[in-house]
Amino acid sequence: MLNTIDLTPAIGSEVVVDPQALLEGAYADEFRELLIRRGVIAIRGVDFDDDQLRALTATIGEVRQGALYENKGMLEVVHIPGSYFWHVDGTYTEMPPFATLLAARVVAPEGGETEFANTYAAFEDLPLDEQEYLSTLEVVHTMKAAHNYAVPEPSVERFQTWQGHRGVRPLVWRHKSGRRSLVIGATASHIVDMHFVDSHELLQRLLAHTTQDKYVYKHRWKARDVVIWDNTGTMHRVRPFDLSSGRRMHRFAVEGTEPLATALQLGAA
Repeated sequence: MLNTIDLTPAIGSEVVVDPQALLEGAYADEFRELLIRRGVIAIRGVDFDDDQLRALTATIGEVRQGALYENKGMLEVVHIPGSYFWHVDGTYTEMPPFATLLAARVVAPEGGETEFANTYAAFEDLPLDEQEYLSTLEVVHTMKAAHNYAVPEPSVERFQTWQGHRGVRPLVWRHKSGRRSLVIGATASHIVDMHFVDSHELLQRLLAHTTQDKYVYKHRWKARDVVIWDNTGTMHRVRPFDLSSGRRMHRFAVEGTEPLATALQLGAA
């Protein structure tokens, strides 16, 4: 069995494991189950190159490929303006990635931590009547919303690029397991058929609720760390850091297996 240490009561586990056994998929089923149950898995001190990271990702599921600037599924992350705000990856698509793997190549001496919030637990702690009401709502997610604070006055070219990333998604994701999680964060522009002021207040209230300390794990990076998270049941963000520090991460993702779609979209599929 995996040797695990819970990092907070609600989210995050550190795994102590033989790196070679991990790469060979000896713990693949346990690893995936732990990922869904705890949201975030941290592995300290593993010196994996990109091929090994790709192999580790493949033990969890199909390696996701095709994003801009990727090299065989690997994205080098240095500075993404929208990543400083809470978000779920891939909310513009009907099949967001199941999981994301991030490996530290260069760590900032100060700042640059990655924070994760458990959107399963946050939803489950809401009153039952509110859970049912929220499950009826739909939200427009856009890349423009994701960058509103970081890039408030984009160029025409950048704005036109953003316009191609837009989708209507349920506010509450109903998973095959029967559990439900909130789909909120920076990409959430507004709630369909709700006055903008009321929509903004509701989304902000849910964001404040979900990012309370009891639902959050903050990972303080060390060299050779690898962190993997369940993108379907958590939000994440990076904390500010000095860009001259050279902080650099390599990212891989696992293809999704559950559609993030409204009842109407599922019926039309």
